[in-house]
Amino acid sequence: MKILFLNYEFPPIGGGGANATYYLFKEFASFPELEIDLVTSAWGKGGSENFSPNIRIHKLEIGKKRLHNWTHREVLSYIYHTRQYIKKLSLKADLCHAFFGFPSGLIAYELRKNLPYIVSLRGSDVPGFNHHFNLEYVFLTPLFKKIWAKSRRVIANSVGLRDLAHKTAPHQEIGVIYNGIDVDEFKPQVRKNSGKINLIIVSRLIGRKGIDYLLRAMPEVIKKFPQITLTIIGEGNLEQHLQSLSADLGIAAGVSFLGFQEHSQMPRYYNNADIFILPSKNEGMSNTVLEAMACGLPIITTNTGGTGELIRGNGVIIPMENPQAIAEAVIRLISNPQERMMMGQKSREIALEFSWRQQALRYWEIYQQVGKLR
Repeated sequence: MKILFLNYEFPPIGGGGANATYYLFKEFASFPELEIDLVTSAWGKGGSENFSPNIRIHKLEIGKKRLHNWTHREVLSYIYHTRQYIKKLSLKADLCHAFFGFPSGLIAYELRKNLPYIVSLRGSDVPGFNHHFNLEYVFLTPLFKKIWAKSRRVIANSVGLRDLAHKTAPHQEIGVIYNGIDVDEFKPQVRKNSGKINLIIVSRLIGRKGIDYLLRAMPEVIKKFPQITLTIIGEGNLEQHLQSLSADLGIAAGVSFLGFQEHSQMPRYYNNADIFILPSKNEGMSNTVLEAMACGLPIITTNTGGTGELIRGNGVIIPMENPQAIAEAVIRLISNPQERMMMGQKSREIALEFSWRQQALRYWEIYQQVGKLR
């Protein structure tokens, strides 16, 4: 079966949706029945390359300026260049898989007369998910509903995201396939006992991640535990603002902004930490929470989207936009090392349920049901 796979993000560009595609492909590489052509965006010069003998990646030069942020011009550029590029690829395909309902879903929708398609919803492609796009949602929601309605399958990456999508299209049938985790790559390692407690957050530095509330919680935590450190990994348009906020709060000495780090290096950073925190205002299914869990970390996070669905005795759920609640949760876990250890062990146990192999098999089942078998 030949799949035309559309995702405007693929590592190093993008975040969770890009990484999810990468790990699905690692599994699909061992499916001899599958041939996949991914059409994505290039970081720099475009071109094609083999991911595996049965998967080819086509990177289109769209003028991308930043790895983890998108302008309207760049999104439109991806749509334009992909429309031109896939004319021949679509004729050979049995199915189109649009990762993100927009912009990928729009291109799949335009092919609908000749090629069945499925849509994977990831987060900001669902109205109401990202308040930064409230104006865009006003104009795009009718289009989103059409894209979903004509799709052979609509799949969300969490129950929470599915429920949010149902507010836009109550009668739309939407399945759920969670993000996965490579539990062999991300696993606990022996930590050096430095006597310090290290907090970590791995996230885009954007408003909906709530990182400013975490920083505002830190003075109270540091007052009680002066040796505590916070590592922030990621980049985004709020980086300078957050660094300035750290200085204004008098905590800059204990906060490290490491910027973008290669994904292959992330297990080392997780294993140098003691507690993972993500005070997000909205999530689909956070890959970084799963990665931290697989490395055996207790989690402090908000009950949003699929992230809240991952907390089952392995962490603390906090209210959104609440520095005091963050501080109390951190102080609680630092003060109770036995509880912290038990939560970390539970995190690893839960992560083992989310192998990418299982998620790939679920998609393969859908491909067989929907694909235009020749």
